Amino acid sequence: MNSAEWKQTLRKEILEVIDYGREMTDEEVFEQIDEVILQKDELRLLPVSTSHQLRNDLFDSLRRLDVLQGLLEDPGVTEIMINGPDHVFIEKEGRLSRLETGFESVEKLKDVIQQIVAGCNRVVNEASPIVDARLAGGERVSIVLTPVALNGPILTIRRFPDTPITMEGLIRYESITPAVAEFLRRLVTAGYNIFISGGTGSGKTTFLNVLSGFIPQDQRVITIEDSAELQLQGIDNLVRLETRNSNVEGCHEITIRDLIKASLRMRPDRIVVGEVRGGEAADMIQCLNTGHEGSMSTGHANSAKDMLSRLENMILMAMDIPLEAIRRQIASGIDVIVHLGRLRDKSRRVLEIVEVVGYEKQEYCLNTLYQFEEEGEDENGRVRGSLQKKAAMVHMGKLKAAGIKDI
Repeated sequence: MNSAEWKQTLRKEILEVIDYGREMTDEEVFEQIDEVILQKDELRLLPVSTSHQLRNDLFDSLRRLDVLQGLLEDPGVTEIMINGPDHVFIEKEGRLSRLETGFESVEKLKDVIQQIVAGCNRVVNEASPIVDARLAGGERVSIVLTPVALNGPILTIRRFPDTPITMEGLIRYESITPAVAEFLRRLVTAGYNIFISGGTGSGKTTFLNVLSGFIPQDQRVITIEDSAELQLQGIDNLVRLETRNSNVEGCHEITIRDLIKASLRMRPDRIVVGEVRGGEAADMIQCLNTGHEGSMSTGHANSAKDMLSRLENMILMAMDIPLEAIRRQIASGIDVIVHLGRLRDKSRRVLEIVEVVGYEKQEYCLNTLYQFEEEGEDENGRVRGSLQKKAAMVHMGKLKAAGIKDI
């Protein structure tokens, strides 16, 4: 038998001899595993490392998250994608790969999913088959069950580094140049409203977290997220808010829109919204236009210009007002858009920084400050290039008010 078959066979035997009349400690479970393994002559001949791995796999299957446990403990794994029990994919060092291992059955995968949502105080079942949650370690979880998911339970987990990435780290990864990093630091310090756009996996949340690190420490900051991911450092007066789904126990849904409205009564200096996807964009733009300077958020788009169009559509979902009025609100509220992208070599880069100058003649007036220009590839296939300055800032008022002159 191979390792997976041994694991399945031994797990059944252990479940038959476990004492369910009391709560067993982890040490007692390990002792039970060792006892069953030692009864098998074939397993006593295995190398120590293989036997040790089988022992840990059995423990993870019985008391923890089975196949998921080792992946969650691997710091190099940034994304885990499970498409049914037999199709497990991971992203490591920017590369997608399929694992040979999997869950022994659909039922076991469902058990793991229920274990995850129970720890997050969420509910997922056939009546409510979609849920977003967050693990204790901060990992973002998305779950979709049958009948919505046709090829079995779908589980996607995005992991974040234990130590938040800093601007120095982004410079080291060549995601941004030192000069542009310093430029953005001054914009954040001066209180410019910054919107970060990009596609899935382009690093929007990471970049928002880095920029938030430039907020002066004496300000009151409120973060609002679907699943709390931001790790703001050094801000004592910090309020962290997270949405809540409705459940069968009578708890009402609390949306990002609800949290934005509540935050306005908390005397914020700045409001940081993790991501806008719908009608909450209307409330976010209202915040940007009502004195909460230096606020930030992110959204999905293919370019900085496309982000403005997406915001229009999202606001129209929530408000029945003329498009002209919406555009003027957006142009007045957002100062700068930073657009991120993922290049063909899987590297994440800042591709464009655009200043929203205003709105005239039914068009946004945009000023491209920096743009990524490709210069070819190195011997390892990594794209070479850098951000090139295209124009100077038009609106310098906030910089001057903050006493910042050289930019």
